[in-house]
Amino acid sequence: MAMTGHRVGLLSGALAMAFVGSSAAVSPLLTAYPVLTGQAWRYAAAALLLLGYLWLRRVPWVQVGRSDWLRLVVLAATGLAAFNVCLLQAARHTDPPVLGAIVGAAPLVLAITGPLLAGRRPSLLVATSAVIVVVGVGTVLGGGHFSLPGVLWSLGALAGECLFSLLAVPLLPRLGPVRVSAYTCALASVMLALTALLVERGDVVTVPTGVELLSLAFLAVFVTAVAFALWYAAVGSLGVDRAGLLAGLVPVAAALIAAGIGTTDLSLQVLFGAVLVGAGVSLGMVPSRRQPDGGPTGPVDGGRSASRSAQVEQVGGLP
Repeated sequence: MAMTGHRVGLLSGALAMAFVGSSAAVSPLLTAYPVLTGQAWRYAAAALLLLGYLWLRRVPWVQVGRSDWLRLVVLAATGLAAFNVCLLQAARHTDPPVLGAIVGAAPLVLAITGPLLAGRRPSLLVATSAVIVVVGVGTVLGGGHFSLPGVLWSLGALAGECLFSLLAVPLLPRLGPVRVSAYTCALASVMLALTALLVERGDVVTVPTGVELLSLAFLAVFVTAVAFALWYAAVGSLGVDRAGLLAGLVPVAAALIAAGIGTTDLSLQVLFGAVLVGAGVSLGMVPSRRQPDGGPTGPVDGGRSASRSAQVEQVGGLP
């Protein structure tokens, strides 16, 4: 049964990362639409879908305490809203490969901080695997030019990427992946809508074209609602340190999908980086004798982020 849960978590996380990577093919279609406004609509639609799912399944209501709401607010503010802002600003000040390499360090950060926050020592095996994954991500993305502001914004995006998973760990056992995803999406949509009113002002009333509407719908359904729920299911099943390794699949999936639809060529460098990521993930998923497959959070119930810039999307990142 434990191994079955391990495999389900692995599959859930891999599918989530594949959906996030697929957003790179959609982002060029949204370059003319206001970024923050689009993100606000995306998260609002995803929240409605997830809440509708809970209602249709007649999932029992779970009382959310003050401390849980506080954690959800911080999660939405840092892991979703602030992540999007940092990612956008970083893309304006540095090349996508540099941004991707910094945000791509998330597996290593999660492999170390996840166990420490749970009161246990990081696994040497998982940490080593994370290093291999990070090297693979860097190989896929290649090199590029950077600036100090770009690096600082990129570090902010990295922090948001990690907090998206770390802050959810205590919430998952009681609320479940779907509720956590729904509540954080709803909160983030309000935050981004208010920010859009201040920054984009009159642009918030921009009516999307048919193509933009379909693109936003794809992001809301697959890259947000489905991917978030799958990701949190993986975190609850595998533990945040092992699940974090799967984040390295985002740029790989983006590159493979782009090559599949003919928008880029698949180079030997990308293939080699993909092999490294795959090797790191496979090594890190070897069950530990000291840690159950269910991860530090125990079982949960069933209950990088897209922006308008193609360069930002190619970086990856779950939120």
